[in-house]
Amino acid sequence: MGDNGRPTATISRVAEAAGVSRATVSRVMNGRSTVAPELAERVLAAARALDYAPSPVARSLALGRTATISLIVPDLANPTFQEVLRGLSQAAGEHGHRLLIAESAEHVEDEEVLAVEARRRCDGIVLASPRLPAEDLGRLAQQLSPLVLINRTLPGGGVPSLSVDHAAGIGDLVAHLLSLGHRKIVYLAGPPASISNQDRLDVLLRLSREGRAFELVELACGSMFEDGHAMAGAVVGTGATAVVAYNDMVAFGTLSGLHELGVAVPQQISITGFDDIPFARFTTPPLTTTAVPANAIGRDAWTRLWALLEGSPATPPATYRPRLQVRGSSGRAALS
Repeated sequence: MGDNGRPTATISRVAEAAGVSRATVSRVMNGRSTVAPELAERVLAAARALDYAPSPVARSLALGRTATISLIVPDLANPTFQEVLRGLSQAAGEHGHRLLIAESAEHVEDEEVLAVEARRRCDGIVLASPRLPAEDLGRLAQQLSPLVLINRTLPGGGVPSLSVDHAAGIGDLVAHLLSLGHRKIVYLAGPPASISNQDRLDVLLRLSREGRAFELVELACGSMFEDGHAMAGAVVGTGATAVVAYNDMVAFGTLSGLHELGVAVPQQISITGFDDIPFARFTTPPLTTTAVPANAIGRDAWTRLWALLEGSPATPPATYRPRLQVRGSSGRAALS
């Protein structure tokens, strides 16, 4: 019995009241358009009269949908991925979809297992900055479909991708530092498996060779605060006057480490980051960086995934251009 004392409504009772089959009721309640309008109206009228609402689980089974999508990220502690997550989750929620999140913790060998397991439990998947080698990612693409990539692309155009123009962002940072007289720049490199890291390093190497405008020193680092903090002494040891950090978290750690060493920023060494995460403007001094619209990327990822779920063809790749944000952590090169 229901709360009102009436017999609990079932699909069989609705079918009997409407004079149709249970399959017809199921098609109507699931929004299928293969039922004649007059039959559909009879079913809906019977359902309203009986206070019938289909089970969400049954509806998911009937549609072959879970109303759930997954996001795989390499590092949930990175605020940039948190902003992607927030944008994706909000946009998916507006369409009645839930979001499952998994983190590979920069373990490349775990990424494939996480992605395959997540896809079994959801309708589609977004991979943010996947670390998988291109061959493995290409092999998995069909198995994971519908799939959207962030900060990776696959040849052929079958998988929608959203990327950041690292060349433009790094180019703006370098131009800014050169305008301040810096001629020896340290790059604190990110995770070796990161395509974003390789893209940024490639741009720095190219710019340093073109006209030999500056000397580039690459130091292996990482992606987190503690990685940057640990490299402060090595940065000073290079004799460089400026740092381009893999991301803002690394830049924050370097700022802290230099402060502990008594090195003034930017009077002795200028520090720059990448991403413009929310804390960047509140460091001491505020961080010069390039702004990446991570929240908008997350929302755009949902738009493209939703299109695939609805049977539309894959959309062309999109590229976001970062915006240079000049703040107090960069200044004129110290005189030698």
